[in-house]
Amino acid sequence: NGARLLLVGRDSLALEALARRHPGQISLVCADLTQRSGRHTVLDAARRFGGLNCVINAAGINQFSLLEQQDEEAIARLIDVNVTATLQLTHLLLPLLRQQPQALLVNLGSTFGSIGYPGFTAYCASKFALRGFSEALRRELADSHVKVLYIAPRATRTTMNSDDVVAMNNELQVEMDDPQEVARQIVHAIAAEREELYLGWPEKLFVRLNGLLPRLVDQALRKQLPVIKRFAGAEQPQPPTPQPNSTGEHP
Repeated sequence: NGARLLLVGRDSLALEALARRHPGQISLVCADLTQRSGRHTVLDAARRFGGLNCVINAAGINQFSLLEQQDEEAIARLIDVNVTATLQLTHLLLPLLRQQPQALLVNLGSTFGSIGYPGFTAYCASKFALRGFSEALRRELADSHVKVLYIAPRATRTTMNSDDVVAMNNELQVEMDDPQEVARQIVHAIAAEREELYLGWPEKLFVRLNGLLPRLVDQALRKQLPVIKRFAGAEQPQPPTPQPNSTGEHP
């Protein structure tokens, strides 16, 4: 649609490869959002960019294992990337959004921000936090021209999911969405000025059930628990690999 993009990530080679596929449309910032210096690098780049009217917070890492198997440092790192850095970056960029006649903040959450799922305890905690942050900030900005959109995809075919997660999803017959389709629906939600978007069926139903009748979801997940534990036990906890961080968009 002709939008100019300011892409932020830690992997300079991946960013450069993406920019080559879209020449003239993308500006790049290589930064670690968990570091104050990295966040201010993004802020400086956004100012040079001419401001932002849309910020997409997509920073996220995952770890599939039982809580007792997880390393304390890995848990802290996950919360730092998925929650703390997102709030701190939003705090820095919000004044730039306020300078626009109309602006949007998009937070990329997860179905696991509404459903606590075994094997993903730390990840669920981070996404529950992001959902609460989005809701609170939306209400805080209700008298402004800055809107907040919370996106909750279900399982998606990306490198964020390990081989064990993919194998478990196959055995449990859990559908995994194509990332291009998820991106298409996000763009549509932005254009439609949605406040929330939950993707996938029956995951959307499970989100509602978990809010109204959580014991039914308890029973369903209890039946899946032996399979979840089998695959979670097969995966030795490793330091998580950060995914692309955030995107600023300007018309």
